[in-house]
Amino acid sequence: MTRTDSRRARTVALGAAGAMALAGTVAVAAPAAAAPGAAQACEQRTNNTVAQLTDCVTLDGVMEHLEAFQGIAEANGGNRASGTPGYDASVEYVEQRLKQAGWEVSRQEFQFPFFQQISSAFSQTAPDQATYAEGADYAVMTYSASADVTATAQAVDVVVPPPAAANGNTSGCEATDFTGFTRGNIALVQRGTCPFGQKVANAQAAGASAVVVFNEGQEGRTDVVQGTLGAPGATIPAIGVSYALGSTLDGDTLRVAVEAVSEFRDTENVIAELPGRTSDNVVMAGAHLDSVPAGPGINDNGSGSAALIEVAENLAEAELTNTVRFAWWGAEELGLQGSNHYVAGLDQAQRDRLALYLNFDMVGSPNFARFIYDGDLSAFPAPSGVPVPEGSDQIEYVFEDYYEEQELFYEGTEFSGRSDYQAFIGAGIPSGGLFTGAEGVKQGYQAEAYGGEAGIAYDPNYHQVGDDIANLDPEALDQNSDAIAYAVLTLAYDTERVNGVAGGPVPGGTFEGDPEAREYRISAAQPNGGGGLHAGHDHDHGGDAV
Repeated sequence: MTRTDSRRARTVALGAAGAMALAGTVAVAAPAAAAPGAAQACEQRTNNTVAQLTDCVTLDGVMEHLEAFQGIAEANGGNRASGTPGYDASVEYVEQRLKQAGWEVSRQEFQFPFFQQISSAFSQTAPDQATYAEGADYAVMTYSASADVTATAQAVDVVVPPPAAANGNTSGCEATDFTGFTRGNIALVQRGTCPFGQKVANAQAAGASAVVVFNEGQEGRTDVVQGTLGAPGATIPAIGVSYALGSTLDGDTLRVAVEAVSEFRDTENVIAELPGRTSDNVVMAGAHLDSVPAGPGINDNGSGSAALIEVAENLAEAELTNTVRFAWWGAEELGLQGSNHYVAGLDQAQRDRLALYLNFDMVGSPNFARFIYDGDLSAFPAPSGVPVPEGSDQIEYVFEDYYEEQELFYEGTEFSGRSDYQAFIGAGIPSGGLFTGAEGVKQGYQAEAYGGEAGIAYDPNYHQVGDDIANLDPEALDQNSDAIAYAVLTLAYDTERVNGVAGGPVPGGTFEGDPEAREYRISAAQPNGGGGLHAGHDHDHGGDAV
């Protein structure tokens, strides 16, 4: 869209001053620090209107929860990853806060495949010597076993030069591929046709001491293989490399060293419910609670988790039409495990009672953009094989309505399957949500619209130790916390625009704008894929995996 200097200046001024006033039928309070006694006043009133709720949902309140998550991480090895004491303490914190607020809280336990890499090394020792760098030259496969191996690399049914088409070879896919393989050697196999876990299992059965998988070699399939074995169970280490490197290693002596924990562990989802006048039309929202093992996970995804706690605490006394259900998901970072487990456990009647699902995975990125999941598919095509359910467009418009009223720029982000909405979409449940960017690079037009710096990641500390309490943009976190409150409350009263089930008007009214007459919507220049890459989910499985 066309952006003028005056509008940009007005938007920046609004952000800097925290002026958040709706021009239409609803007034939203400025995101300022709570005055003395304000918190107590919020606890004593129903917050039935958007103005009341957003007045009570404050940046200070969200930061209180994020500081608690930071403290939990610092007391538990620096992270809050599922299957670790840091995650267990995070669950305790969420449960305690929601119970104190008066929500009905339960835990849902499930088993998941845990993986934590501790160290790795990869080098060539003969006939030449070369030391390779993790990330640039190789990547450890998720669920690789631990070992330190030096042995000869032996190619197994590879195709060099590469086949004409992707998946044009079956290297390592059949046990017979290893006929004549020398036990103790390192199996050098090529991407293609079957999952990496199958290739490694066949190599393991043939007596290989390790596996190096190199890319297939066609355009788009040349880089370092970022792979997963799918689940724990391997007894030999496995790494991925590029086509250029892997195609030269046959007969060389290599060292492959991996130290990692790969096993099944137990973890939990936290589910909290606020009964409405009907239990047959449930408005659900969720955020994953776990971090990666590398760091405390304050933006990813303490930000979404904390915003939901803050909204929940201030919504607890509201008298709502629809039942509201919040979820804090476990083991998202290892393949969306918690949300998949939850949805898989619902029978059809329970799924039918879910009016919609809202997802909040990273809402305070330090170099943020304001992304809304593209429910009307106007910016991105539907994901292959996963149609976006009818009604998702209206969820997008609810968030657009809010940003339009606040005179804040925003844009669409694709339903890429990279966060917990995926299981709900697969079950036919209308879905949407917000995202402020992960490892993707901010573009020039976005820096003009949102501020920040073009040419660097939305979150430069994504999945790193630096994702701590300082790794946030307070303005984005504040604005999005209010946007979450707005959407939840609006839909808690009435989901007719999403699923045809009429409720009642929100006390004080809400704004519904014309989706064709948006002043602050801007065009996306690239797919950003809400949620970011998560080990074990977006890592390549091989074969037809992208």
